[in-house]
Amino acid sequence: MLKSFRELKVWQKSYDLCLEVYRITKMFPGEEKYVLSSQMRRSGLSIPSNIAEGYGRKTRADYIRILYIAYGSVCELDTQISLSGDLDYIQGSLLEKLQKEISEVGIMLRALIRALDK
Repeated sequence: MLKSFRELKVWQKSYDLCLEVYRITKMFPGEEKYVLSSQMRRSGLSIPSNIAEGYGRKTRADYIRILYIAYGSVCELDTQISLSGDLDYIQGSLLEKLQKEISEVGIMLRALIRALDK
């Protein structure tokens, strides 16, 4: 058994993704400060936060339910990253890197949910 949610690779990867989202959104245009960049930060922060919260729940059913919320935030962030790319706020290899990281976190979350659901 893991001692802490911090040992979960999906938490570690989503935490790193959240940090990256915060760094990138600092470079967004000023008019996006309270709109897209703020929403991306909330979505990015929601992923590792919900993984941690779910880990701390008493029942497996609660854990799974909260992991699905984290997965919803992955989908939300994926949409926001795509929009940021289409608006030319994020470009080239950085956009591709973020999309790959989001995809990996989503795959890892779905695998954890499946493992817990058995």
